[in-house]
Amino acid sequence: MITSKQRAFLRSMANPLDTILMIGKDGMSDDIMRQADDALTARELIKGKVLETAGITARQAADELAASLSAEVVQVIGGKFVLYRKNQKEPKIVLPRPAKK
Repeated sequence: MITSKQRAFLRSMANPLDTILMIGKDGMSDDIMRQADDALTARELIKGKVLETAGITARQAADELAASLSAEVVQVIGGKFVLYRKNQKEPKIVLPRPAKK
């Protein structure tokens, strides 16, 4: 589970990213799941978009992908969402450490 400070850090990193995952009329297909899994493995942080024809909201898509792929939902705004999953073998993003209590 990421902290709010880490989430803010990831949101700032995701801001300039291009949307690489498009969910359309086929909804949450196996191809979309595979594509998201591959992209998270390669990048750790991805931005997706749910088209109006998808029949689901961006929140629903992000939550379903996150649950299926052991990822974290970083942000959902309108039809776009951002997901994060740390690559255990080769981490590419170093998150700020949580503050000590």
